Amino acid sequence: MTQTEPDDGVLRAPMVIEYPFSRTTGPVIGAFLTGLREKVLVGIKGSEGQVIVPPTEYDPVTAEELTEVVEVGPGAVVTTWAWVFEPHERHPLDHPFAWALVKPDGADTSMLHAIDAGSVDVMKTGMRVVPRWRDEREGHINDIECFVPEEGAHA
Repeated sequence: MTQTEPDDGVLRAPMVIEYPFSRTTGPVIGAFLTGLREKVLVGIKGSEGQVIVPPTEYDPVTAEELTEVVEVGPGAVVTTWAWVFEPHERHPLDHPFAWALVKPDGADTSMLHAIDAGSVDVMKTGMRVVPRWRDEREGHINDIECFVPEEGAHA
């Protein structure tokens, strides 16, 4: 007990929680992260031929191990979205934007990411978007700064 703690009869013991190990990403997630660093989106072919993005190591229906990595996108379609009028400091953009599920071309599933559309009036389900890549990439989902409306695209 330190001198600043009251002597209230409660037994105290400081505890530090640590996880002193590292884990490799493996071939599937590693391929996805490497793709992001190289400005390429990849998914994984499921046991029934569906393309899952982001890729998973095991089929979500059959639990079979998956190994066939396939390139998708870079274009994508917004499948649903929600507008953020007042971003928080931990949001990816410091001005109003949308959180959206985007389905990359060639994929059968959608992934969550930010859309910098400029205005809520521009956002719509079915709109086409493309990634805006960061200049400095390190193999992280944030290598895609956000998605932006595709030039000349009409939903």
